[in-house]
Amino acid sequence: MVSCWKETGNCVEDEQCTGGTSNSVSGAHFPHKAFWVSLSASLLLLLIGLGLTGHFGLLKPHSQVCQIVRLSAPDQTGFLINQSAVVDQQNHLVTFTVTSAANQTSTVLFDIKHGLICYRPEEQNSCFLQKMQQFDYDNIQSLLQKKAHQSYYQLTGNETQWKTQFLGVPADSRVDMSTLDKPLQGLCNNSSVHWTKMAHGPGKQRLVYFCIDVCFPSNICVSVCFYYLPE
Repeated sequence: MVSCWKETGNCVEDEQCTGGTSNSVSGAHFPHKAFWVSLSASLLLLLIGLGLTGHFGLLKPHSQVCQIVRLSAPDQTGFLINQSAVVDQQNHLVTFTVTSAANQTSTVLFDIKHGLICYRPEEQNSCFLQKMQQFDYDNIQSLLQKKAHQSYYQLTGNETQWKTQFLGVPADSRVDMSTLDKPLQGLCNNSSVHWTKMAHGPGKQRLVYFCIDVCFPSNICVSVCFYYLPE
């Protein structure tokens, strides 16, 4: 019996074992003994085969938990931005890796279960937390609904709707790392973590320090811009 796991190509082969005798004399004197030895060996191999098949069967669903979805879209200046999203259905996580036109990479983690978004720009040793709003859930849902049918999306400039979101970083907003769940701790390891406040704009007296653009298959791109609030 041959049992194969398609994803990895690993194959477990169970060889048939037949009991035999060295000559006709021993076969004549011990027919029952040979039969029981053969049967026992076959049953043992069968149990081993079933055990290995069950082991790989348990591993297979786990290997299918995550899927990578790639997306490209022109930014608001016309330069192409590329991103990938790792969708983890089991843990209710979507992790975006976004590369800007300036070749700067940022990671954006949507923790759907806890209703949080975590931004980590590559050029900064900081993470920024935001509570998910309804439109955040809607944008992520568009990715979850379509991921099974398509693994690459290319958005066009004339069909993409851009939105700008401003997040202020208060001076006293630092978060205790130990209070965060493991996915956030893993992303923000050895970095400071800060809460953010949503606002309509930074105001004339405040400088926007950086922005992260995240796009979704629903032809919506969000430019999330951060600025620091005074003490």
